[in-house]
Amino acid sequence: MVSDVLHSPTRRESAPVLTDSTSVDFAGKRVFDIVFALLVTVFILSWMIPLVSLLICLSSPGPALFIQWRTGHNRRHFRCLKFRTMRHQPDGPFRQATRNDQRVTRIGAYLRKTNLDEMPQFLNVLFGDMSVVGPRPHAVQHDAQHWSLQGYSERYRIKPGITGLAQVRGCRGETGELIRMKHRLRYDRYYIKKASCWLDLRICWWTVKQMVRGNVNAW
Repeated sequence: MVSDVLHSPTRRESAPVLTDSTSVDFAGKRVFDIVFALLVTVFILSWMIPLVSLLICLSSPGPALFIQWRTGHNRRHFRCLKFRTMRHQPDGPFRQATRNDQRVTRIGAYLRKTNLDEMPQFLNVLFGDMSVVGPRPHAVQHDAQHWSLQGYSERYRIKPGITGLAQVRGCRGETGELIRMKHRLRYDRYYIKKASCWLDLRICWWTVKQMVRGNVNAW
């Protein structure tokens, strides 16, 4: 039900029921994205990127930013930016992070727990590859594993987001079990049907609250 999906997020994963609604107002959403991303870039990223990059480079060898090909709007691939949270393995095989993953560095664990590793993606928003709120972009290899799932391609009817309804409702992190991906997918499809500036603001607020508290499913 609508009220069950949009109340303050809980820590359990439960899938919403999809209902008919209007489509996203793309023009208004892009204005919101640009204004929000510019404010974050000027007042936060301007000092955060140099500081966090220094800490990352001091903690383990390798670049400060992790750049990964991900799927975007209309299935176009783009380079998604993140702070590097794992040991640098440029030729390593694709593998999702798991609980107690030995690849994650000490500072990386903190960045992942608080979602701060995603902050460089506000630059992706300014580049036009992403939105502030939307379905999270998956790695190209991750998409290949789930593309045959019914309704999966609908996630890319709009730009992917830095945060999303699925994430603030607990459906984030590892998706080793198919049911976890199905729950995430239903939240993403629900968001596409119900998206509005008001809903985006609520999701942003819930995301900030989770960043302060720490995410249970982030590792």
